[in-house]
Amino acid sequence: MQKQTLDKISIYVPKNKVENRPIERLASLADKQDRSISYLAVEAILEYLKEEEQKDYN
Repeated sequence: MQKQTLDKISIYVPKNKVENRPIERLASLADKQDRSISYLAVEAILEYLKEEEQKDYN
């Protein structure tokens, strides 16, 4: 089954975060989990939003 991209996301990695190698680390995890980097990035964003939105209700 061919994967289809419906939307796009672009992420700028600030210079002070490049040394943490976020793209390379995401690529490694994506490969291990048979997912795309974009999929993992969106999952992380959704988790972050969920946590932050819950703070607003407490």
